[in-house]
Amino acid sequence: MSKVLVIGCGAVASVAIQKIAQNHDTFNEMVIASRTVSKCEAFVNQLNSDKIKVVADYVDADITSNVVGLILKHHPDIVVNVALPYQNIPIMEACIQTKTHYLDTACAEVRDKAGFEYGTQWVYHEKFKQAGVVALLGSGFDPGVTSVFSMYAKKHYFDTIDTIDILDANGGDHGYPFATNFNPEINIREITMPGRYYQNGSYVTLPALSRKHTYLLDQIGPKDMYLMYHEEIESLAKFIPEVKRIRFYMSFGQSYLTHLEVLENVGMTSVNPVLFQGQEIVPLQFLRALLPDPASLGPRTKGKTNIGCIIKGHKAGKHVSYYVYNVCDHQAAFKETGSQAIAYTTGVPAMIGAALVVQGIWKGAGVYNMEQFDPDPFMHMLNEWGLPWQENFQPVVIEDYED
Repeated sequence: MSKVLVIGCGAVASVAIQKIAQNHDTFNEMVIASRTVSKCEAFVNQLNSDKIKVVADYVDADITSNVVGLILKHHPDIVVNVALPYQNIPIMEACIQTKTHYLDTACAEVRDKAGFEYGTQWVYHEKFKQAGVVALLGSGFDPGVTSVFSMYAKKHYFDTIDTIDILDANGGDHGYPFATNFNPEINIREITMPGRYYQNGSYVTLPALSRKHTYLLDQIGPKDMYLMYHEEIESLAKFIPEVKRIRFYMSFGQSYLTHLEVLENVGMTSVNPVLFQGQEIVPLQFLRALLPDPASLGPRTKGKTNIGCIIKGHKAGKHVSYYVYNVCDHQAAFKETGSQAIAYTTGVPAMIGAALVVQGIWKGAGVYNMEQFDPDPFMHMLNEWGLPWQENFQPVVIEDYED
């Protein structure tokens, strides 16, 4: 039995917290900490039982010493970071100092510059190794499950993988003219970055959202999807060295894109501070305050998500095409956890990754990505904990093209 410290109390965190509480065979104590203690206390009142002890606390996760003090106060076996990507590095440093396992769901970022790369976290490998603990990076869905999908395919169905296409489609409708399904600041920064994909050992860069392809996807129908850069491209290219091409696509409706274009044109998506009435404000942070809270979308959102990987390569000299994916229903996710499927598909893998680390099934010392561990236990737990996957050896959802 293990004690977990969850840092963060937003939409994704709320799912991870509830799933941790359900897994009482693995976790018997949980501390929930954020700047907004009242949100944490609400979960204490909801989840504290004879099967799991739940307590709330305060933390400013921007400050490493704050996190160190919190860890020394509660002595968790693992820290599950479901706060903001800006806070990955301070929390990692606190875990090194206290020799505590660490997990996050997204690549580290910095506040004043759009972009992300695993290199800023991989450099901590030796320090985590010396501390004798695991830092598990990107245990969400994408990144996370998509990486496990790829390694499961490599283990069971391929000798060599040639191409990976990651498809993240949302067929849900929340009824707002414009809203984001997770943190608006992180979401918009990610979407407005230049598109980038891996091909033949290097990266090809394109203007943001300049390449569209329509996919026919199980249970949600045809979706317009756009090529973007996503962090698992970097780790997959590292841990599947023979791969020739990796691309990532995400679906967007025309109304969303039109609103986003207008906001970009008037400067509201900028991360550069501007002077307003004698104070500096960051336009994107101000926009975040105006947009609907993603945690409020659950009761409004109907439809399903479809996220998966189309993988092509060779086995015993023969060409193989393989498609593995999950379909998640927004209303079913809300009924169980009070959150829509975007948060659900990220929060469930966070719990699974933490469970595998504290159980010693995924073990080691250092900084690791999902691709570096045996995918089978994770795949089994996806089916067990609400994200069942399907596979198809004759995928017809993509009309492939070469550049």
